[in-house]
Amino acid sequence: MSIAVSTSTDKIIVDKSRNHRNKAVSKAVRATRQRLQTGSSAPAGFDREMLLLHIDAVLHGAIALPLLVGLISAIGVYLSEEPGILLWGLMALSAHAVTVYLARKAKQQNIGAEKVAIWRRRFLASQLLMGLCWAIFALQDCGACGEIQFALFEGTGLFIALAATAMGTFLLRNALVYTFLPVVGALGFSSLTTGDPIHVGLTGILSLSLVFLAFMTERMNKANVHILSMQSEKDDLIAELEVAKSMSDEARRRAEEANLAKSRFLASMSHELRTPLNAILGFSEVMSTEVLGPLNNPTYKEYTVDIHRSGEHLLNLINEILDLSRIEAGRYELNEEAVNLVEIAEDCIGMVQLRARGKNITIEPQFEQAMPSVWIDEKAMRQVALNLLSNAVKFTPAGGEITVKVGWTAGGGQYISIKDNGPGIPEEEIPIVLSAFGQGSIAIKSAEQGTGLGLPIVQAILAKHNGQFILRSKLREGTEAIAILPPRRVLQSLPPVEDAPSPARRRKSFA
Repeated sequence: MSIAVSTSTDKIIVDKSRNHRNKAVSKAVRATRQRLQTGSSAPAGFDREMLLLHIDAVLHGAIALPLLVGLISAIGVYLSEEPGILLWGLMALSAHAVTVYLARKAKQQNIGAEKVAIWRRRFLASQLLMGLCWAIFALQDCGACGEIQFALFEGTGLFIALAATAMGTFLLRNALVYTFLPVVGALGFSSLTTGDPIHVGLTGILSLSLVFLAFMTERMNKANVHILSMQSEKDDLIAELEVAKSMSDEARRRAEEANLAKSRFLASMSHELRTPLNAILGFSEVMSTEVLGPLNNPTYKEYTVDIHRSGEHLLNLINEILDLSRIEAGRYELNEEAVNLVEIAEDCIGMVQLRARGKNITIEPQFEQAMPSVWIDEKAMRQVALNLLSNAVKFTPAGGEITVKVGWTAGGGQYISIKDNGPGIPEEEIPIVLSAFGQGSIAIKSAEQGTGLGLPIVQAILAKHNGQFILRSKLREGTEAIAILPPRRVLQSLPPVEDAPSPARRRKSFA
């Protein structure tokens, strides 16, 4: 039997062993969403990132402070003509070397969250050491030069150092205060002990400047933390999108595998189902027509007619399911040829005419004349017209009217329109009846229920022809179904090609 073919491969089409992947992906999505909702942008959550940025800033700007110290030392030696300030310069450079050494050592190590506080204290201690050097510079004196001149030199150097430190250490909270608090303390102590008005004024101005710059560096630090939090949220959102895409891809893959399994199952079962159905139809028809002898019981004859009708209904259902399955699997091939659309409409009207007369339904054809042929699959287009006409006859009440039109579209294509004056379809149910196995409320209440596959097959066949299907309907106003073929399917009549006259005929015509 054909059902036994490729059963081993069909059993493993849907791989259920991958459920654990979906669980892991779902867990990642929940964790990411929880991080976003619990506010991971708290400043405490970015201490490590801020420390790493500070380390990079120290290493990149390692040459700036030595240049400033060297310039101050050179000017101090020029003004005081004393080598003592050079000793201060060496001390300041040594303190700065400690900071650079710590930065390089921290860069080489992988600083974890548990070591952030330790390294932060180390860098603050190095800044305090540098602050002691600046305090020593503030207490320098010059006997050979003027007092005001040297005080101006000290104040300028301290203010430049204050600004440079503020710009270079704002990523490390409180670093500016640790650096220049010893300077303010030294100047304040000098002012109290000596009563020098110049030191008093310098202390006040430097203190106000320190407060202002400390406030500004704190604002800059918070702004940088906010930028980091926004970047973190963006990364989390990107991660969540990637995880969601992974879930979507996995779901799509599983759906494709399930669809493939369905197509293989239907393909293998088609022969197994049709073979006994053909036997049922054949024997029931033989019995109903009494070919082998009369049936003495008339009830048995009615039963054979019911068996034949039910078998035909089941065979049509199988054919529709297989057609839809082939279309979805992309295996529905068109056998195209030149066909007249009016002839197809006339043939389909003849097929349903007997049933329409049984319900006293009038079918009125309205065909445009001299319609050229179209390049289509005749069997498929006949199925489209027959499905639409069968639906119209099915849902049109007794004594109703059906109008069948074949004509031109505004763009140069051709169309078949089938309009009835039946109960119609509510507008909100039109998407339902256009979906596979979808039925509207009128169809459900009707005694002649279908499978809900006719209109989806019509849509799919027209889509294979690059056409369009339009369903217009309103409750208690009837329904109009329009099948449209594009202009490129129309075979326009071309003038015959005339053969070029021979030279002898050309000379004769000139003569």
